[in-house]
Amino acid sequence: MENLKEIESVVIRFSGDSGDGMQLTGTQFSNTSAMMGNDIATFPDYPAEIRAPKGTVAGVSGYQIHFGSQEIFTPGDEADMLVAFNPAALKVNLKELKKGGTILLNSDAFSDSKIAKAGYESNPLENGDLEGYQLIKVPIDSQTLEALKDIDLDTKSKKRCKNFYALGMTYFLYHREMETTLKWINLKFSDNPALLKANLAAMKAGSHFADTIETVVSTYKVSSAKVEPGKYRQVNGNTSTAWGFIRASQAAGLPLFLGSYPITPASDILHELSKYKEFGIKTFQAEDEIAAICTAIGAGVSGSLAITTSSGPGIALKGEAIGLAISYEMPLVIVNVQRGGPSTGLPTKTEQSDLFQALYGRNGDSPLIIVAASRPNDCFHMAYEASRLALEHMTPVMLLSDGYVANGTEPWKIPDVDALYSTINHKMLDPEQVDKNNWSWIKRDPQTLVRDWAIPGMAGLEHRVGGLEKDFDTGNISYDPANHQRMCTIRQEKVDKVADNIPLQEVEGDESGDLLVISWGGTYGSIEMAVRGLQKEGKKVSLMHLQYINPMPKNVGNVIKNFKKVIVPELNMGQMVHVINAKFGCNAIAYNKVEGLPFKISELKEAFINALSEA
Repeated sequence: MENLKEIESVVIRFSGDSGDGMQLTGTQFSNTSAMMGNDIATFPDYPAEIRAPKGTVAGVSGYQIHFGSQEIFTPGDEADMLVAFNPAALKVNLKELKKGGTILLNSDAFSDSKIAKAGYESNPLENGDLEGYQLIKVPIDSQTLEALKDIDLDTKSKKRCKNFYALGMTYFLYHREMETTLKWINLKFSDNPALLKANLAAMKAGSHFADTIETVVSTYKVSSAKVEPGKYRQVNGNTSTAWGFIRASQAAGLPLFLGSYPITPASDILHELSKYKEFGIKTFQAEDEIAAICTAIGAGVSGSLAITTSSGPGIALKGEAIGLAISYEMPLVIVNVQRGGPSTGLPTKTEQSDLFQALYGRNGDSPLIIVAASRPNDCFHMAYEASRLALEHMTPVMLLSDGYVANGTEPWKIPDVDALYSTINHKMLDPEQVDKNNWSWIKRDPQTLVRDWAIPGMAGLEHRVGGLEKDFDTGNISYDPANHQRMCTIRQEKVDKVADNIPLQEVEGDESGDLLVISWGGTYGSIEMAVRGLQKEGKKVSLMHLQYINPMPKNVGNVIKNFKKVIVPELNMGQMVHVINAKFGCNAIAYNKVEGLPFKISELKEAFINALSEA
């Protein structure tokens, strides 16, 4: 085919009303690409309004996928192709399309009333807004109905198949195989033969139509990526997090308990864990955030790997109970899937603004361990690590994720879990192995300062815990000023000693140079790509990505000293940069963004080049 172009990677963005099936369409495209051997990264973009008026910009839902023949770290900066189902989708997303990119547009949706409803003052198909783009106008609604005219379904149901019509077109344009989606449709609609037949017919009709316009539209081929051999599956961050907790439960030999209250974007961890009762997992949907964490504390005190999940607003409500768990000196994992704030803020958008909340958002001096996941497939490892550190150090751990990581998907090479995640050595006592005459629940390991874990009801190991301050020697209630000073110091030192039980910090690039970029959390992918691009240009730039935030690895200060300048990009107003400068006095530069969107590689490269050029 003479108009076939082979390219390394493509970014496609599907966009329409929240009822148009954009998440489903994008998921099927990404699954197909993964099955064809491409590396992928995705970015689902949900509307915040549950029932926004149809056809308005508030109700636009999107799904962006970046797939390629090389390693993919981000969903891409600007899209090569925008599939817009209505004027609102075009209005919201046109700025995210490369100049010269392709727009596949549902022309049936561009009536005067719908154009006005989207907030246009004039028709974008006629006013010059789309000059410089390759426009494919297709009456998707009417052509879908025509393709399904002989199927016994009502018109509304037939129109809902239009996403598969558009999917069929994009499959043809990018040489995607339909087999994966055909199998999915057959399985999904097996109990509804009419819908099954309609969706199959719509997708095939879309592919056939795209074939008829090949003389004016180039088609593209993206070869398989060269990846490490192994068994892979596509996974999103919340699912990966849930599975990491399951593995930690098995490695510790403990039942898992999740006490949670639904909140965007953390709810899917609850949904996923609730599927696995056969692994001894108990999930409890509480009536509010406070009840959720308190049930988890009860489960943890009584011998479970205890977890509670939420987002920033819910973590605020859990604050006093987190302090209670710190006072108990008990294992508990708190997951914060960050979203835009403050208050309700941007509930479906991503942000990194809860770092200060994680570090300082409780009354009193109440230190806890903090770790952060960087990518969807990294969530498995960091959920396991959060569990391991909580159980081995008898103190709460907060795992920071974010909406970008939680909802994004990428291929995950399934690890040899028995080799990599074998045993967690928790501190639970065996009553038969304890000298009960000389035992005290507050007695500590002299090296780690960790107390024993005795379960209430163990004969001879009865003890009482509570939120009031405890005597260092007996564990009884104490109001002695010197004792309170001692207990606060011990709780802090216990967390500080975790640095002996985490890996040293690694650096991507040279160990010294002109600029060190420090990242944490879900910004890793775009920052890594920006740094890698500058390294290829000969710039002396390196990346230090932090997964362990409190405490930090012991060598972080030495790494920082080897660079002339330090820059910290964050999706907040400058939180980690404040911590870095307070700890290491390195005059790190802040680069911040709070738009509810991830960093673009291009804007990061510009910021790093500016940092290098400044005197």
